[in-house]
Amino acid sequence: MSTLPTIGFIGLGIMGSPMSENLLKAGYEVTGYTLEQDKIDRLVKAGGKGAGSIAEAVRDADVIVTMVPASPQVEAIAYGEDGILENAKSGALLIDMSSITPQTSIDLAKAAKDKGIRVLDAPVSGGEAGAIEAVLSIMVGGEQADFDSAKPVLEALGKTIVLCGPHGSGQTVKAANQLIVAVNIQACAEAVVFLEKSGVDLKAALDVLNGGLAGSTVLTRKKDNFLNRDFAPGFRIDLHHKDMGIVTDAARNVGAALPVGAVVAQLVASLRAQGDGGLDHSALLRAVERLSGQQV
Repeated sequence: MSTLPTIGFIGLGIMGSPMSENLLKAGYEVTGYTLEQDKIDRLVKAGGKGAGSIAEAVRDADVIVTMVPASPQVEAIAYGEDGILENAKSGALLIDMSSITPQTSIDLAKAAKDKGIRVLDAPVSGGEAGAIEAVLSIMVGGEQADFDSAKPVLEALGKTIVLCGPHGSGQTVKAANQLIVAVNIQACAEAVVFLEKSGVDLKAALDVLNGGLAGSTVLTRKKDNFLNRDFAPGFRIDLHHKDMGIVTDAARNVGAALPVGAVVAQLVASLRAQGDGGLDHSALLRAVERLSGQQV
C-alpha cells in the first residue's frame, strides 16, 4: 500500500489534465472530477480514478487540488451543499492552483478553517508546456506548516516552488507574473511586426534577440507561435483578460501605478472584443498587425 496522500483533483482542463497525470507518474492515487466526461476518461486511461461529482472526488482525499478558470468557478466548487468544504474530511489540505483574486483566496481560507480544512493558494506560471513538462513555477500563499506538507505534491508539478507569504500572497505574485508576461508578449509582438515590415529574416532575428538581453522565457516559449502564426490556445486571451483585470484592480487598491500594464490590458480587451478571446495570448500579434494596417 502506498504511504503517499490520496489526491482529489478538480478541474481537468488544459493545465489540470497534464498536472493530474504528473501526480499519477509520481505515484499518487488521483481521483478527478471535471465537467467534461472525455477529460475524466483521459485521467482514467492514465491510471487515475474518475468521480461523478465534486463530493465523490474529495470525500476520501488527503489533499485536494483545484485548477479552474477564475474566482466564480472556485467559489462554485468550494461552497454549497455539493462543494468541497461540505464534503472534504477534517484535516484535508486544499491546494487551489487557479488564478483568482487575492481576496477570494483569503475568504476561502477563512471559511475552510471553520471546517477544519487547511488551504494554500498556489497559482502557477509556465503554461501548458510547463504543466506537461512538470516545470511550473508555483507561487504559494498560506501557513508554513501547510506549505511544508504540500511541498512533495507540488514538486511533482513544478520546479520553482516558493512560499510568498500569508493567504492571498500567491495570487498577488501571480497577478504580477501576468502583468510581466502580457507586457513581454506585447513587446515581442511589436518587434515581430517591425522586423517583418523591415524585410528582416524573422527567424534569424528572433534567434539572435533571444540570445541577448532581449531574450526571455516568453520569447523562447512563444517564438514558434509568432513565426507560424499558430495561436492554438496554451493560455487563452480570455483568461489573460481576466488576469489583467485582477492585477489592475489590485494595483489600484494598494495605490500602485501600472501605466504600461493599463495600456496592455486595454489591448488584450480589444483583441477579445474582436473575437480572438479563445486564441493563445501570443495572438496579441494579431492586434499589432491590425494597428499596422495588415489584414488578419
